[in-house]
Amino acid sequence: MNLKPATLQQIVEVITHYPVKRSATLPLLHLVQEDVGYISIEAVEWIAQKLELQPINVYEVITFYPMFRRAPIGRRHIKVCRTLSCALLGGYKTCATFEQEFNTHRGEISPDGEVTIEFVECLASCGTAPVILIDNERHENLTHAQVDKLLESTR
Repeated sequence: MNLKPATLQQIVEVITHYPVKRSATLPLLHLVQEDVGYISIEAVEWIAQKLELQPINVYEVITFYPMFRRAPIGRRHIKVCRTLSCALLGGYKTCATFEQEFNTHRGEISPDGEVTIEFVECLASCGTAPVILIDNERHENLTHAQVDKLLESTR
C-alpha cells in the first residue's frame, strides 16, 4: 500500500487505541480514503491484513457506509441532498444544473477530471434546504443566483 508516511504513522497509532483490532476498521478506512481518495481492493486487503481480518470483513463495512468510495472521484466533490426538504425546495434542479454545467452525470467524473457530483441521502440541515456540500463545505438555503456563484467558484 502506497500511503504517506504520516498516514502510516497514524494507522499504527490508531490501532493501539483499540483492545480488539477489528474495532479500528472504520478509523483506518477513513485514514486511507483521506490519503488516497478512495478505498481500492488493494486497500481492503491491506487493512484486513493489518487488523488480522478476512478482506470480506473490511469490504462489508465499505459497502454498508455510504461515505466510503470504491472508485476515484474528481478533484472537486459535490454532494447534493436529495431527501424530502431539499427535493421540494430545488435539490434535484440544483443537481441537474451542476451536471449540465460540468458536462457529467451523478456518480461520474467530469471529462476534465475536475468534478464528481452525487446525490446523498441527508446532509442534516432540513431547515435550510436545499443544501449541498462542495468538498466538505456546506452551502445552505441555495437560490438560483447562489448556485450560479458556486458554479463559478467551483471551477
